[in-house]
Amino acid sequence: MSILDVHNLHVSMGVQQILRGVELTVEENGIVAVLGANGVGKTTLMRAISNIYQIAEGEILFQGKDIANIGSDKVVMAGVCQAPEGRQIFSNMSVEENLILGAYHQDKKHFKDDLDYVFGLFPILEERLQQQAGAMSGGEQQMLCIGRALMGRPKLLLLDEPSLGLAPLVIKSIFDLIVKIREMGTSILIVEQNAKAALSVADYGYIMEGGTIIMEGPAAELIEGGRLEEAYMGGKAY
Repeated sequence: MSILDVHNLHVSMGVQQILRGVELTVEENGIVAVLGANGVGKTTLMRAISNIYQIAEGEILFQGKDIANIGSDKVVMAGVCQAPEGRQIFSNMSVEENLILGAYHQDKKHFKDDLDYVFGLFPILEERLQQQAGAMSGGEQQMLCIGRALMGRPKLLLLDEPSLGLAPLVIKSIFDLIVKIREMGTSILIVEQNAKAALSVADYGYIMEGGTIIMEGPAAELIEGGRLEEAYMGGKAY
């Protein structure tokens, strides 16, 4: 059973068409990766799902209901939360204040349990609770970005380039934690340039080029047989 279905999605910025007929599905409790080089439309896709960008045509069905163009606040309240590209934490605020903002629409009675859940995944955030977020390392800021999204109690977590700018060991740690988040019952959609890292945890993958899906399949099949290299136009899928 699917939790997210995107049908014939078109997004334009002025006269420029960014997404062209994108189709994808995320299964309940699944991890799906959307892969592609920089500038192919991956972040636009995530922002369209979150209603940060309006769509020109198509459907975005979350648990069977069309959430396209209903407003980003209502998308979050429905259960779709995003950890955006570049982390975009509030660097002049404390770790605690960032986490509180992630839970702004939730019933306060859940706050302590949700905080304990985030600390269980990212113990460093509890240690740094009163620290200014901008003073943390890149990896710690990424953990805070994901933790802030989890404070919204998402049924579907959107992760936009979670490996961006991080060292290999930190990337491995982040992706190990992504698996744990899924094990706790959250469905996940990842967009990534780091194809092999994303496919190592995903069930299914889509490859984008020029604002459209050019290839899809089970993650294991995309990893094998040179299909990634083919999709990346002969380049190395790092």
